[in-house]
Amino acid sequence: MFARTGQQSAAFYVLPALLFTAVVFIAPLASVIGQSVWNGQFTIHSYQSVLSSSLFQKVLVNTLVISFSSTFVALLFAYPMAYHMAKQTPRRRALLMMIVLIPFWTSILVKSYALMIILGRNGIINTTIGYFGIPALPLLFNRFGVIVGTIHTLIPFMIFPILNSLLARDPDLGRAAQIMGAGKLRIFFKVTLPLSMPGVAASFLLAAVHTFGFYVTASLLGGRGDLMMANLVDLYTREILDWNMAATIAVLLFILCAVFTLLMGRTRALSTLAG
Repeated sequence: MFARTGQQSAAFYVLPALLFTAVVFIAPLASVIGQSVWNGQFTIHSYQSVLSSSLFQKVLVNTLVISFSSTFVALLFAYPMAYHMAKQTPRRRALLMMIVLIPFWTSILVKSYALMIILGRNGIINTTIGYFGIPALPLLFNRFGVIVGTIHTLIPFMIFPILNSLLARDPDLGRAAQIMGAGKLRIFFKVTLPLSMPGVAASFLLAAVHTFGFYVTASLLGGRGDLMMANLVDLYTREILDWNMAATIAVLLFILCAVFTLLMGRTRALSTLAG
């Protein structure tokens, strides 16, 4: 009887969240899926057109290249930061975590405009190197600008899963390796890094999924050859005015994100089993 009462109480509290999710996520998603296969009658012509389109294939490659290259470089910055934070006292770690969270307080639109000022032809970097007689570097409106903007956004997303993985490891393992004569580098590569790999994999997949829907960064910092999937949806929606094709691309983007989300869940499951 008490178990049933507890279940009813839990259902009472969960129901509003389920209704909210159904209204703001499931219903719009169902509408987009329906629009992708309905054009007066049921058809998959839009899927055939999109998958055979050279523009879609190029934009898909752009999205994957930008996402994975940005995520990899962001990982190179995020891991040392997470490793340093893991070695601090709880009080100092909390302070550093607040500093890491500061970029979340600023709109991605504002951050993109700030990067335009920094990377532009007359920006801070090119103005500085111009004093040394170095010609201006093409840092903006190209692939480099998009990747820099994406890295800046991804680093906080990657730090916390890695930090959580580093804090979860048993510190006695490192001490045992040190007692056995292992040096700091050997302990890091043989003990710390392997134990933190589930967190690294989870952060990598989380960041990659996050970049698949990037729109503002590619629009403001990239060139015509740096369109991403979200930009392609916007192109078909506002300029070509083909909502059927736009819905189809959005569904394919959702499927791509779902695949990597499942991989991330699998990674977390393996991490739990290993723990």
